[in-house]
Amino acid sequence: RVGDAARGRALVAHRQQGLCLLCHSAPIPEERFQGNLAPSLAGAGSRWSAGQLRLRLVDSQRLQPGSIMPAYYRSDGLQQVGREWQGRTLFTAQQIEDVLAYLQELRE
Repeated sequence: RVGDAARGRALVAHRQQGLCLLCHSAPIPEERFQGNLAPSLAGAGSRWSAGQLRLRLVDSQRLQPGSIMPAYYRSDGLQQVGREWQGRTLFTAQQIEDVLAYLQELRE
């Protein structure tokens, strides 16, 4: 699947779905109150390869056990999951690819 960077940017900025800006800051100037608990997303495409970024999105705990970042494309082995989310992923495979396309564009 080919990702769409514009859709990915919208997901990163979305306060109810992606929640990325709760912890991260990003070069999305129209969004106020960005987080500082996690690394800035600015320059993410320069710091990490597509595979590294994809793994962070899918299941960041594989790289950093204890990470507070949600596993956006994992549904098994999770704890304290609401009934309506059991067996479901937070993002679809296409949404992962869209966010990945956006993050890969962030070179500065």
